[in-house]
Amino acid sequence: MILKKEMRIICSGGGTGGHIFPAIAVAQELKKRNPDTQVLFVGAKGKMEMTKVPKAGFEIKGLWISGWQRSLTFKNALFPFKVGVSLLGAFKILLDFKPDAVAGFGGYASGAAVWVASKMGIPTLIMEQNSFPGMTNKMLNGKADTVCIAYEEAQKFFSKSKTVLTGNPIRKGLDRNMDRSNCLQGLGLDLNKQTILIIGGSLGAKSINEAISESYEDIALLSHVQIVWQCGKGYYDRFKSGKVALLEHVHILDFIDDMAMAYGAADIVISRAGALSIAELMYMAKPAILVPSPNVAEDHQTKNAQSISDKDAGILLPDSEVKDLMRLAIKLLNMTDRLKELSQNISTLSKTRAVEDIVDELEILIRK
Repeated sequence: MILKKEMRIICSGGGTGGHIFPAIAVAQELKKRNPDTQVLFVGAKGKMEMTKVPKAGFEIKGLWISGWQRSLTFKNALFPFKVGVSLLGAFKILLDFKPDAVAGFGGYASGAAVWVASKMGIPTLIMEQNSFPGMTNKMLNGKADTVCIAYEEAQKFFSKSKTVLTGNPIRKGLDRNMDRSNCLQGLGLDLNKQTILIIGGSLGAKSINEAISESYEDIALLSHVQIVWQCGKGYYDRFKSGKVALLEHVHILDFIDDMAMAYGAADIVISRAGALSIAELMYMAKPAILVPSPNVAEDHQTKNAQSISDKDAGILLPDSEVKDLMRLAIKLLNMTDRLKELSQNISTLSKTRAVEDIVDELEILIRK
């Protein structure tokens, strides 16, 4: 079967950047291959995808759906009603748009869109970004025609015959061959100093920020090291005037616009263990200390970090031990061979064609 000139694809996923940005990357690849392809997003009303997707240039329609709350709350009484309404809403969207395939990237809206598509006989694909699947994707295992996974560990949760190891799509613009000196110069950093990059996501990571702030005595002695500390927009005002931030060799930022350059300058990275952050560290071959967030559903980040640690491709530091973060980072910086080993091991895990492979799988589905 030859693919028709104008494919119609629905991408659904949301709630977190880990679900949204891979979906956008896939949509961009679809349009790159064929500008005539029509891509429609389906998300949850009031969630971040309703603003992030239009900013990326794609249309999105929202469903009235949210997750089951783990604490006793009145919102749970509305959950069954919301599920029914979202399924009807998804049915109407699919009926009107007439997609050739539906791709789900996690989140409750994704669950509704993929489940309805499977009932309508529309080819379906789901993407699992973490080593331990979320509730939605586990529920869709029997409905999806193809399951793309980022970690081998996720294989056991899905039907083997329909599972493909693709890895996670990464943001555009990353280049593993960037010259380190150019990156340091571009960021206004010292060319002769080792560099620690600290990232906690765009919003920041409270425990990591507090650990850095409370490590003044250790950091003050590191005149031979420079620290790029992205504390997040939510924490910048709190930490920008602290003793650590005022040290000459510490550069505190609320947000880093050019992450490619930041990665290129770093000798070691301290990061949360979100699926996309780890995918970028893999691609950029960066030695990393991973501090999983304890506030993530089903403890995904710990399982992601454990998967990396088990392969000796990164250092897992539990959030409960974050007070030891800077001493561990300093110790690692003095172990040149160990840094090279971690860099080599994490680079072997990178799937550099993740987004292309996912789109290939979508096209295979449509050809069937």
